[in-house]
Amino acid sequence: MTSPPTTVDVVLPCLNEAEALPWVLDRIPPHWRALVVDNGSTDGSAGIARSLGAQVVREERRGFGAACHAGLTASDADIVCFCDCDASLDPSLLVPFVHEVLDGGADLVLGRRRPTTRGAWPAHARAGNLALARMLRRRTGLRLHDLGPLRAARREALLGLDLTDRRSGYPLQMVVRAADAGWRIAEHDVPYLPRTGASKVTGTWRGTWQAVRDMSRVLGEAPERAGSAR
Repeated sequence: MTSPPTTVDVVLPCLNEAEALPWVLDRIPPHWRALVVDNGSTDGSAGIARSLGAQVVREERRGFGAACHAGLTASDADIVCFCDCDASLDPSLLVPFVHEVLDGGADLVLGRRRPTTRGAWPAHARAGNLALARMLRRRTGLRLHDLGPLRAARREALLGLDLTDRRSGYPLQMVVRAADAGWRIAEHDVPYLPRTGASKVTGTWRGTWQAVRDMSRVLGEAPERAGSAR
């Protein structure tokens, strides 16, 4: 008996990304579904996303984690991917990530951002990311270099991590709880492009260090026994 084809959803947290959406959605691989999570946009992002064939999920509670988790819980796919909606990352780069999960090479695959131009990743954002990566290594032993948003894993396993952060700590909490659960975590270089529009989190020193505080709080949590990835 032939097994049904694997389904893949790409969660795209969105807050006023009308300019970037056409580029991003055009790069969603064929037969994958784009879940654009509108987190209170006022620039018509939701309507643009629908007109381009994406499914729109509304999340009234502001926060990157709130938007990501709303997309995860709205999904019914076998594999869930995450990608920023600001055109800094190409969602087609997720194809080998999904294959690695399906082939059993890893339970969670992350993209390590490699800037393509000098201004693609502001110095303060890189410094904050570097500090968090070092703290993550001390906390988990994982030799990861980035906590970027491009990632893929099985949906049911992600739900089993019982993620609770709804702000900037969400991506880190996912990695920490996956590590605590014994997941195999892989990291691969991906090109990082200059984003379209202004960053809502790391565009300023204040926003960057707010994110660092959120993530530091996650690192301070006691290790929890999360669900298996398989």
